Amino acid sequence: MSVSHGRDLTALFAPRTVAVVGASDDPVKWGNWLGRGALRGERRRAVFLVNRRGGEVLGRRAYRSLAELPEPAELVVVAVPAQAVEPTVEEAIATGARAIVAITAGEADGDAGGARDAAIAARARQAGVALLGPNCLGVFDSGAELELVPNPLPAGGIGLISQSGNIALELGILAEEAGLGFSRFVSLGNQADLEASDLVSDLADHDATELIALYIEDFRDGRAFAAAAGVAVGAGKPVVLLTIEHSEAAARAVRSHTGALASDARAIDAACRAAGIERVRTPHELIHLAQGLVRGRSLRGRRVAVLADGGGHAGIAAAIAFDAGLEMPRLSDGLVARLRDGLPPTAACANPIDLAGGGEQDIHSFDRSARLLLASGEIDALLITGYFGGYSDYVETMAREEGAVAEALADAADANDRPLFVQTMYPHSRTADALRRRGVPVYRSIERAVAVLARLARAAAQPPVGIPEVPPPAEPITEAGYAEARDLLAAGGVRFAPGQVVATADEAAAAAAELGYPVALKALGMLHKSDAGGVVLGLPDERALARAVAELQAGLGPPALSVERMAPVGDGVELLIGVRWDRRFGPVVLVGLGGLYTEILRDVAVALAPVDPAGAKRLLLSLRAAPLLRGERGRPPVDIAAAADAIKCLSRVAASHPEIAEIEVNPLLVTADGALGLDARMVPASGEDR
Repeated sequence: MSVSHGRDLTALFAPRTVAVVGASDDPVKWGNWLGRGALRGERRRAVFLVNRRGGEVLGRRAYRSLAELPEPAELVVVAVPAQAVEPTVEEAIATGARAIVAITAGEADGDAGGARDAAIAARARQAGVALLGPNCLGVFDSGAELELVPNPLPAGGIGLISQSGNIALELGILAEEAGLGFSRFVSLGNQADLEASDLVSDLADHDATELIALYIEDFRDGRAFAAAAGVAVGAGKPVVLLTIEHSEAAARAVRSHTGALASDARAIDAACRAAGIERVRTPHELIHLAQGLVRGRSLRGRRVAVLADGGGHAGIAAAIAFDAGLEMPRLSDGLVARLRDGLPPTAACANPIDLAGGGEQDIHSFDRSARLLLASGEIDALLITGYFGGYSDYVETMAREEGAVAEALADAADANDRPLFVQTMYPHSRTADALRRRGVPVYRSIERAVAVLARLARAAAQPPVGIPEVPPPAEPITEAGYAEARDLLAAGGVRFAPGQVVATADEAAAAAAELGYPVALKALGMLHKSDAGGVVLGLPDERALARAVAELQAGLGPPALSVERMAPVGDGVELLIGVRWDRRFGPVVLVGLGGLYTEILRDVAVALAPVDPAGAKRLLLSLRAAPLLRGERGRPPVDIAAAADAIKCLSRVAASHPEIAEIEVNPLLVTADGALGLDARMVPASGEDR
């Protein structure tokens, strides 16, 4: 079923004709590797080898140019020196190519921002030709028998997109060890034309792809990527992302709290949560999770039963599962009685279930117990751990019996549509292979099996909310001071404590008389006023105010001061709310504990902006400090709805002003009666922010 409406990449993955430009007999050259790979699919398509010297290459005629070919090549692979890339691309377009794979690095190795890369991409797009690369490893499609890569890859159901050749090769090794493989592999290279979002959209439409895995160093248009991934996830194809983080916030001067905390990592995580992407940190973790997603089933809840043939494995697995946030429910008396029937008297059946050597006496105790557990309705998943998989080491008859049990276990999981995971000391045994063939995830380590189960449970409990649309830009601001930040946000719906900007002690006294004592006094013209001693709170009268004005003017020399009515800070909770524009993902909203605790506790939650009130409330309740908001240990609950509304308003204002790199309210005082901004700041965007 078609789920996306992206570019037509048929010529890239299933061309009728292929030409390798730069084909070579030299076994250490790309032209040799790609030429041999292309010829392996010769029964499916015409393959032409092009070498400017002509003659014969790899036992086939070598054409001197693409113009000499007997028919146009739909897919042209360019493996020539850098100076020959542009004329080769021009010739490919002129001779009717529909897709081009540029192996050779362009002007900007690893960065499609170079002028030469941009010119090549523009020429290809103008001609309606899909360009992969430059600086890529090639392309592979197992179903179409297209092997334009330097190393063999195992066939399977994973669609792999990678910006690193070595990472892709490692993933191939790990996938093969796990009995997995690739439906397609695409090396992104510089992404001068085709970007990750284009390829994710194509894989979402590809029937042979069951899961999309990515290693990306630069997302280009991050929102487009997340939106494409969200479509794939919605179509039932999980997306697993391995990426590195560029710490922009750490690399430049910290200009606001939001800029310091809303790093690239947080923007990526926010996009992943919104789209339903599973993010991992290592190639091993990617393959472990892919196995669980491809072979496992969705969890309906967190209830897990552990089944082992030994108390040690049972206890360790149960403890790790509990620590991972999974539930180990106590089984009903009736189920325990049915489990105990036929097991040794020493068996434990409460959960975890320890067969206590029953597997040696009767290996079918595994599948009998598994059927009872999976059919009981009392658990959401079953984890078998320990020795199972190694019984075949005893005698050949035991090997046959263990294989039969493996089949019976898979049948039980199928019949009850509940996940069955197996951790075994013997992951390379025939029994383990039989389980994998039947779609049962098998792991060597218990911590990895539990981690994958926990991720599946979290994914089921937290469905993706989708990628919010960024509103059209509003009239740009021209000033970015404290007063302008307050006015902009107030116009957008954020409430602030009443205040006035003044320049002299007399103006301050008049403002305070109008606002009413006690008041707060702030020195303007600096981002971190409180850190510099530029905030004085709780001034009770005119005399105290005059003294504070004099001290601030003498010590800091501010261009102006702000006099504000003192808020009841002891009656509520102080939050930080802010938005930072990420150069790839756009506006990202951050919520955290504010005031003095912002960077001490670093209790923050992040989402793509703008957010609606429901999304803002989810952010608030995801904080570790959420019990303070709900009112626990005798504290009154605060107005969470008012706080959520302030977050919504700020996020919408910020999302409509791309010229503002960062904007925040810190603190936002939330009491039982509402939410009130006590301070605001914004930072205009510079060239490095875009």
